[in-house]
Amino acid sequence: MQSSVLKILFIGDIIGRSGRKAVSAGIKEISEKENYDCIIANVENSASGFGITLNVYKELKKLGIDIMTSGNHIWDKKESEELIGKFDDLLRPANYPEGVPGSGSKTVYLDGCKICVSNIMGRVFMPLSDCPFKTFDNIYEKESDAFHFVDFHGEATSEKNAFGLYTDSRAAAVCGTHTHVQTNDDRILPGGTFYISDAGMCGSADSVIGTSYDKVMRRFLYSMPSKFEVEKKGRLVFNAVSIFVNKDKLSVEDFRKIKIYFGE
Repeated sequence: MQSSVLKILFIGDIIGRSGRKAVSAGIKEISEKENYDCIIANVENSASGFGITLNVYKELKKLGIDIMTSGNHIWDKKESEELIGKFDDLLRPANYPEGVPGSGSKTVYLDGCKICVSNIMGRVFMPLSDCPFKTFDNIYEKESDAFHFVDFHGEATSEKNAFGLYTDSRAAAVCGTHTHVQTNDDRILPGGTFYISDAGMCGSADSVIGTSYDKVMRRFLYSMPSKFEVEKKGRLVFNAVSIFVNKDKLSVEDFRKIKIYFGE
């Protein structure tokens, strides 16, 4: 008997090798309980903490990730521009200016359901980009009959919150990324849209948002330059959001945050 529920897993920012290890362990554990129809992950920090490479892309695909989103770090590796143009399941923010390579959204069909995954970046304390609100309007106008899932990559929770309410009833789900800290405001908005300010990160749990404490503290204590490095020691954390969609109504019926720790 065919299920009436579509299961989507969204994985928060993957930070370097530690993050990839956490994702490998996390997907293995939750797959024993749920069979997801689509796995989406933010991968802009997946290669040494900055950007993505071809080898990392292939590794993440083998783990079962179907669609990859990103953000302001997508261009940090030289080969990113080529990857963006080659793989349509690797997204960059849709509101980058016209002429930037790649795409900011991807439409797929899952069990007959039309799903549009969009990657949109905020503008508050972030690099220059086009209006995120009008960008969504344009995407929605072209795909108004789809279930819209948005990775909103932004710094300010106020901007994320505003975007959630602005897209309420049009976007089925808005998951924030970028801060690497899972928030406790996951909820269904008045118009039916699922919203969370930030899904969190995958990487070292005993770190400063995935990076080495020692390196970060040099900046905090002395305001001196210090190269950030991915923390490789300590426990790992896997942060994600599980969303169950009613295929008949293309609306979110159930959701839950996932936070799993691995190691000592």
